[in-house]
Amino acid sequence: MNPLPALHTDRLAPDHDDPHDARALFDVLVAQGLRDESPTRAQALAVLRTTDDDLLDLVAAAGRVRRHRFGRRVRLNYLVNLKSGLCPEDCTYCSQRLGSTAQVLKYSWLSTEDAVAAARAGIAGGARRVCLVASGRGPSERDVTRVTAMVDGIKSEHPDVEVCACLGLLRDGQAERLAAAGADAYNHNLNTSEATYADICTTHEYADRVETVERARGAGLSPCSGLIAGMGESDEDLVDVALALRALGADSVPVNFLVPFEGTPLAGTWDLTPQRCLRILAMLRFVCPAAELRLAAGREVHLRSLQPLALEIVSSIFLGDYLTSEGQAAQADLDLLADGRFVVEGADGDGRATAVPDEHDTAIVVSGAGAPSSETGVTVRRRGPGTSVAANA
Repeated sequence: MNPLPALHTDRLAPDHDDPHDARALFDVLVAQGLRDESPTRAQALAVLRTTDDDLLDLVAAAGRVRRHRFGRRVRLNYLVNLKSGLCPEDCTYCSQRLGSTAQVLKYSWLSTEDAVAAARAGIAGGARRVCLVASGRGPSERDVTRVTAMVDGIKSEHPDVEVCACLGLLRDGQAERLAAAGADAYNHNLNTSEATYADICTTHEYADRVETVERARGAGLSPCSGLIAGMGESDEDLVDVALALRALGADSVPVNFLVPFEGTPLAGTWDLTPQRCLRILAMLRFVCPAAELRLAAGREVHLRSLQPLALEIVSSIFLGDYLTSEGQAAQADLDLLADGRFVVEGADGDGRATAVPDEHDTAIVVSGAGAPSSETGVTVRRRGPGTSVAANA
């Protein structure tokens, strides 16, 4: 076998005009990814600094690593927002934060019956993992008891469906209780690099998040942890958080693109392009080649018509809506997968799942004042859990 070409990462500036350097980089990254080896920091940075002329080659290279691990399979995940709004933390990106005036749904804990029913809708739409999420700093012992009952209810009906809990910072013994109840995973995102974490939150620290991921992993739960891109971070921040996720052993990595709600400090922050989003996803695929890389919130508004290219890199998406914002119609997600010849994990027959029909699939775009608006912006969730309107699943 011929040796791989020499790599000159110092020549991969944003305005480089030699396509051979980029292709050499991609060849090296693919070879490393197939061996589950992490790129160097310089290589990961070079991915983020490639040009638009290199973009399709970059997607193809990341796609080779994706197909080596996952083939054409895509796993569908479904979020159930158990408790919305009224969070005491001050994370600048979050519509549920302390001091937020975003016009999002606010409600206390769903009942076990309502949570199980919401999960049932997502599973009927093809989801193989249900994510139970609650706002707040972290769960009380009573909260853990609530969630273990929900886990038991879902598992009783659907023993083959994975359940992931996302309840904030964990204390001693709580991860073990969730695992004993049958939970499969625990999500707690790092969100950004350690160096800049204080810029997006002051009520807890980056180390608190790392500790919670370690607690979950130590209890035998699958460690699910990801990031949010588009908050003003640098290339270096993105690479550093990606490398940190690999070091933590995150086997499920959700990638969120900032949804800049009116009423939050990051309102009006639209720093991402579809091309930038694809580069971020490709960099993460190379850094975490064996992880279930998940396309999460913000994909519709930031990737837009390039969502099909993102599916060549990721191996998992959220179906339907997010915590406080609405996604595109669930059937549109399934059509997107079918058109790309992807196989929905757990689906019958030809691998195509079918969404449950819902006459309420029309999105409601809400301005900062809470009035419906036809302007491009954030689509606030007005259906599903916490409402009397059927879920988008």
